[in-house]
Amino acid sequence: MTTFVSSKWARVAEKVTVSKMTRPRSPLVYSPEYSVQSWPREHRFVMSKFHDLAESLREDGYLTGPHVHVPEYPSESLIERVHDPGYVRAFNNGTLDDKNLREIGFRGLWSPELVRRTNLEVAGTVLAAELALERGLACNLGGGTHHAHRDRGSGFTIFNDLAVAAVALLDKGVDRVLICDLDVHQGDGTASIFEERPEVCTFSMHCQSNFPFRKIQSTLDIGLEDGVGDEEYLRILKDQLPFVLKAFQPEFVLYDAGVDPHVDDELGKLNLTDDGLFARDVFVITECLSRGMPVAGVIGGGYHRDRRVLGRRHSILHRAAEAVWEQQSIASKSWA
Repeated sequence: MTTFVSSKWARVAEKVTVSKMTRPRSPLVYSPEYSVQSWPREHRFVMSKFHDLAESLREDGYLTGPHVHVPEYPSESLIERVHDPGYVRAFNNGTLDDKNLREIGFRGLWSPELVRRTNLEVAGTVLAAELALERGLACNLGGGTHHAHRDRGSGFTIFNDLAVAAVALLDKGVDRVLICDLDVHQGDGTASIFEERPEVCTFSMHCQSNFPFRKIQSTLDIGLEDGVGDEEYLRILKDQLPFVLKAFQPEFVLYDAGVDPHVDDELGKLNLTDDGLFARDVFVITECLSRGMPVAGVIGGGYHRDRRVLGRRHSILHRAAEAVWEQQSIASKSWA
């Protein structure tokens, strides 16, 4: 078994490995098609990270068993609950104009494989939300495409999985959804989509000087200065998140656990460590679940040239979720 022997959070996560589990595992959602095989290695967006994340979890026994779910390909009507039908169909059919593909960052890279992985990733977040609604907690091994607006993509994101999942939850009768976005980049697309929908609260805690350079007002934005590390970050989060939960009283929380606030992230500008990210994820999940609010987690952004390092870093969310699941005996509770 591969472990992070130098990290505090790894020793916590090790306590909930397969050999020691006595209860059902926390649900995970994954499709091998999340990664496009023909993707150029030099591209800033490391498309292999979904596969590498899965391999990291599989090595340590997290990705085997009936708790692992595979999303089915979604209908266009599901995506069109959030996105302009013309935009959805143009991307799916390969007729999206070059300007929009350039804004997304995928100019010249459209393919049927990219279409399939994009749609499946959205379906994966919707499925994770449905599982969390039943079980209390679930995580997708993808998602966090928060820069996609209603009629256009941006910043390596095409369809906004967080927004689609939020609307799907509202359609199921959930009255209030919180999108807790802790990616290092502000969730401008999500904020724009829900500007006039008070039943969805958008909370974004990000690096203020980072992309996008034109921010869209979220319900609550916390713009951090460059260089903020574990202690200051966690202090602010522990002050702000309980305030949001108390004020908005969400019935469900979608959690974007981007790892790009990491000190070694190539696009981050913040200084969190592995331990800081683990403490962040444990705090968010515990704070929500302790209030009876189900949580669906997605991986968000992360940028590093070493594929194995990036895959392991993204796995922090899933290891934190499993640790909380085990410690709080979530499987024995009724969430339906």
